[in-house]
Amino acid sequence: MRLSEIQNMDVININTGIKVGNIIDVKVNSETGKIESLILEKKKFSFMFSSQDEIEIYWNQINKIGEDVILVETLIK
Repeated sequence: MRLSEIQNMDVININTGIKVGNIIDVKVNSETGKIESLILEKKKFSFMFSSQDEIEIYWNQINKIGEDVILVETLIK
């Protein structure tokens, strides 16, 4: 699976069923080469990014990656 493929997927909170945001970036551990987290944009039509507009979803919060959706377990509403 490529990064470009997961960027187009919906990220859904399995606790609420609500879309969390859009994937805009990933954090990769420079020593292991493994993905540590996904960075999501909260506001769909935001043109300027700030720390309040981004959500970090850690790899251990990802429950399942499907064909067109990523299910995450998080406390974010």
